[in-house]
Amino acid sequence: MSTGEQERRVHQLRVVVEAADYDEAVRFYRDVLGMPEAMAFAEGGDDRVVILEAGRATLEIASPTHKRVIDEVEASGRPSPRIRLAFEVDDSAATTDAAVEAGAGLVAAPVLTPWLSLNSRVDAPADLQITLFQETTDAQERSWTAGFGTDDTH
Repeated sequence: MSTGEQERRVHQLRVVVEAADYDEAVRFYRDVLGMPEAMAFAEGGDDRVVILEAGRATLEIASPTHKRVIDEVEASGRPSPRIRLAFEVDDSAATTDAAVEAGAGLVAAPVLTPWLSLNSRVDAPADLQITLFQETTDAQERSWTAGFGTDDTH
């Protein structure tokens, strides 16, 4: 079976993040980035959790060399943590500005990457570094670009 034909056993990716300042993290991701609330639970006091919709979820697995390449392209070589979140947005420049106005720390302003997306980085609430990316081409067009393809090595 090829990758596209494998039986899907995972139906949702949910990233769970502990946020010391829960209210600030919810405000930033829900209100500033516009991630709608899917559900929330509270057991009383500070025992709270909210699940925010982030659109389509993927898991990007990068080799250490590729991670360094991404850090060089997106952030002038500033190393990112081992786990970094990336959110596709409609307008990376405007979203970056809104994030910074809301208190995120600017790591790198939007830059056009070799993989044809406009990417920026911010240090965001809940001690997360995030990439905000805007696609400049569709998947079909990108598939014809040198260096793009699949990694079917199994």
